[in-house]
Amino acid sequence: MTVQLVAVERRLWSGEANFVLAKTTEGELGVLPGHEATLAQLEEGGVVRIDPTDGTSLTVAVHGGFLSVTPDGVTILAEFAELAHEIDVRRAQAALDRADSSEPEGIAARRRAEARLKAAESARSE
Repeated sequence: MTVQLVAVERRLWSGEANFVLAKTTEGELGVLPGHEATLAQLEEGGVVRIDPTDGTSLTVAVHGGFLSVTPDGVTILAEFAELAHEIDVRRAQAALDRADSSEPEGIAARRRAEARLKAAESARSE
């Protein structure tokens, strides 16, 4: 199936894949070729995994947006997304340490930092 991963600022990845796993506001959603048409809201501070047909795996920290599954493929439209191998773990940890969970902005910052750390960790263990 054709998969496109696009954030507001850039296209991160496009190609053929065997599987997509995304965390939505309704729970985790796994998509295989032939999946029923679906539109889902991505969780704030979630992680998306794409398994391209070449046998590799791509992990991405995603912050908001939508996942669309059609007969033509999967499109992930994120407000912000960062490929796991691009994440500066020290910077993400520092952001997590600074996040003030008593404020709405702090909660969002904490979720983003946690997603970045989770994506980076997933990429290292692959």
